[in-house]
Amino acid sequence: MDIQGAAPAPREIDTSGLPMDQAQALVLDELRALTERAEPFAAILLMPAPPEGRTPAASASGTSTADRVRTLKLIRPGLTALCRGLAFVAPADIPAERAEAIHSGEQLWGCPTIATQDVTAARAWAGARVGG
Repeated sequence: MDIQGAAPAPREIDTSGLPMDQAQALVLDELRALTERAEPFAAILLMPAPPEGRTPAASASGTSTADRVRTLKLIRPGLTALCRGLAFVAPADIPAERAEAIHSGEQLWGCPTIATQDVTAARAWAGARVGG
């Protein structure tokens, strides 16, 4: 049996306990690392609950919305080439703009996406995307 040909398990990125700006930055960093490996992958993204109020454009972590958009633009070709799917696990009460970003799928991320509140369903979908 060829072990090298075995499909990798989906990567699970748990940002559920982080503030939203840190969660978004971590997701992009992890996705960049996955694209740099130059191997097909799928990821399960455990997203945090929405903040009580609006988040500022720049955060304590120093990342701004503009920085995150630039990062996504840089890694998008790798996502398009290598990402078999992103499964977002998010609370039901996420803000409309976050829901829109998650559901925009290939337009924004460059690869198929799903959004669910069920981590088991997300794991099953992502596993099927990489053949695992």
